[in-house]
Amino acid sequence: MSTSDSDSSSHGGDYKNFRQISRDRVLLEMLRSTRTGDSKSTWKVLIMDKVTVKVMSCTCKMADITEEGVSLVEDLHKRRQPMTTMDAIYFIQPLRENVAKFLSDMSGGQPLYKKAFVFFSSPFPKELLAHIKSHTSVLTRIGGLREMNLEYFAIDSQGFITDNERALEELFGENGEKSRQHDACLNVMATRIATVFASLRELPFVRYRAAKVDAFTLTTMRDLVPTKLAAAVWNQLTKYKESIKHFPQTETCELLILDRSVDQISPIIHEWTYDAMCHDLLNMDGNKYVHEVPSKTGGQPEKKDVLLEDHDPVWLELCHAHIADASERLHEKMTTFISKNKAAQIQHGSRNGGELSTRELQKMVQALPQYSEQIDKLSLHVEIAGKINGIIREMGLREFGQLEQDLVFGDAGPREVINFLRTKQDATRENKLRLMMIYSVAYPENFEGEKGQKLMQLAGLSHDDMNAVNNMRLLDGSSATEKNSTGVFSLKFDSQKKKRAIRKERKGEEETWQLSRFYPMIEELIEKLNKGELAKNEYACMNDPSQSVHGTQETASVRSSPVSAAHSMRSRRTAGSWARPRNSDDGYSSDSVLRHASSDFKRMGKRIFIFIIGGATRAELRVCHKLTEKLKREIILGSSSLDDPPQFITMFNVSFTNIHILFWSDKNLEFNVEESEFSICLYVICTCMHNFTFL
Repeated sequence: MSTSDSDSSSHGGDYKNFRQISRDRVLLEMLRSTRTGDSKSTWKVLIMDKVTVKVMSCTCKMADITEEGVSLVEDLHKRRQPMTTMDAIYFIQPLRENVAKFLSDMSGGQPLYKKAFVFFSSPFPKELLAHIKSHTSVLTRIGGLREMNLEYFAIDSQGFITDNERALEELFGENGEKSRQHDACLNVMATRIATVFASLRELPFVRYRAAKVDAFTLTTMRDLVPTKLAAAVWNQLTKYKESIKHFPQTETCELLILDRSVDQISPIIHEWTYDAMCHDLLNMDGNKYVHEVPSKTGGQPEKKDVLLEDHDPVWLELCHAHIADASERLHEKMTTFISKNKAAQIQHGSRNGGELSTRELQKMVQALPQYSEQIDKLSLHVEIAGKINGIIREMGLREFGQLEQDLVFGDAGPREVINFLRTKQDATRENKLRLMMIYSVAYPENFEGEKGQKLMQLAGLSHDDMNAVNNMRLLDGSSATEKNSTGVFSLKFDSQKKKRAIRKERKGEEETWQLSRFYPMIEELIEKLNKGELAKNEYACMNDPSQSVHGTQETASVRSSPVSAAHSMRSRRTAGSWARPRNSDDGYSSDSVLRHASSDFKRMGKRIFIFIIGGATRAELRVCHKLTEKLKREIILGSSSLDDPPQFITMFNVSFTNIHILFWSDKNLEFNVEESEFSICLYVICTCMHNFTFL
């Protein structure tokens, strides 16, 4: 039971990107392979469980499956009609209940299907294999039995999730380390991450954010989560080295495991790209948007569900663009489309060449049926961009966004926040809460005791909202905050106090669009990893005995902590442009993006994988696309989930209190930890002492 012999790693063969490989494995290695041997059936039934059906839907479309000879897709755990003349393909998790259902289908005198091809999504336990072998009547009806090792969810051409939406609560919540959910979450996450490398035939250097263990730092069980996950992933990869044919025996890529505490701002701050704005401001169900189209009978507009995904070339071109940039480029595309169409020119000849509004352009192109596909896509995105810009104006989000970014980069402080809250009493609860959460990271001492209550009252926020703010601060692991010497809260602040920057300005990065200077922390980490500059004491390696990056013994430190007394030296904006002009493609030329993307991968270097425990953001996914082009290395982002700000706020309402503490003492080392955790803790401590090699 091994995966195929194909070689798709970055160290040899024709380079394919992450999603292409995932798709090929499903369609070619699994579905097409059932056509060989003694299988005479043309059409087959595909049977999946609730996890594998999601894996399949993230990887390919129903039309792709049909082309590979699948005529019917069934749920393993639902009642199914016998189809004794057809073969069945089972793509299921290796669980006892799934195997029992499969044996029930294929045993007895009248099995449901003629022959079964069984593919397991992750490693198959020996006891379950023995259980299948004990059913001799079923063995003769099995056409194939193998491990696919494909149990991740490809949500993007360079992104995947493990679908652990409650990871933040189960791994970092109150008493989380003592619960069954804690270990189960880590095990599932590790298994699914490992199947990514099985699919891509990659063996990574497994790096992780190491817990700090010294005489001055309190180390919580929460701090050990990246270490435990890294150990579990490496354990599975060592098994793959022995069980999978042609699996690399030496390292071919990089994996860096982080948790959400590495960047608390990115999940909350307003991200101004087209993709992020769609999911933040519009009432979307996943990637599904409800689009209103004119009725063919002249009645009320009809509602149509559309998916904003990579198959749409306009979406692919604009999704990571600033919303102002996307709006401009859409208008240019509309204008160019109309200018090159004679019917449109005649229709609007009476307008004396006056400039057309976006609304007029949209109405005009709807009257040109011969260009229906282009019209549909352009009209869809013009509508979406128009809605987003309307919400931005209505909610005053530009002012919110300006203050958020000024707080992050040290251009604003307590005075500006207090004044803003006083003058924006009608702002939405969610936007004020997001501002307070960012403010709490920059100035945690202003949320202690009565001071925090006064702030929340000024913002008009509830006790539950205060929990979200406090939990965000706890996730950072900071146990000490600056105390006000008088202990009295005041809404008056010393104008001479220096403001703090919790993110450094990036040198050489020009702010092309207003509100575009914020960057996720992983951008800095990826660039340092690419250069081999990650500090070995902060980012340890599970399978590198030297405990350094690329064999260097002394490396630069990655500083992600706030600069306590730094004032931003960035020049103030005097007349920043919300929609600064830029060159755009002529007309409907977005398809070229697809062609260029596929050819660029042929020149890529070794892959870099980043995995974030506790949820990733769309800004972080955007950074991976940006750095892939910049570094010429495919950057793949993985996470337990991909969440938008409302989901993150909900997650931050879980309790992060009562965390068990590990600490150094002058006389002895005390552990408040279960016996099962001892080896992980010992590894962390010994790694920091630089005299231990993980075996």
